[in-house]
Amino acid sequence: MKLRQPTDFLILGSLEETGRNVATNLASHTGKSRKNINTRLPVLADYGLVRKIGPAERSGLYEITSAGESALAYRDQYDETDDFESLISGPSATATRRGETRTTIVRNETDSDTDE
Repeated sequence: MKLRQPTDFLILGSLEETGRNVATNLASHTGKSRKNINTRLPVLADYGLVRKIGPAERSGLYEITSAGESALAYRDQYDETDDFESLISGPSATATRRGETRTTIVRNETDSDTDE
């Protein structure tokens, strides 16, 4: 997954904030050209970060997906990871989207599963 910064994150953020939208409105909201937005939306859809929702096949109305919400939640780590796609699709990404915190329990080597 190769995202263009800051444009792709601006598009995702705008869709998260405003809900379903079209390229013209997204261009106005992000400050990017409509041509640029129209170029990036199909790429983001191919990555599963946005979804084209109609109502007509040629309408160009898009909404953010849960993967797109995860990408926004992890945008600060985009440059730090070699596999951003795995980061945003892993189990911790689902919990982050729901606002949950994850607790990891690490067992000490001296712990035992049997009662003594």
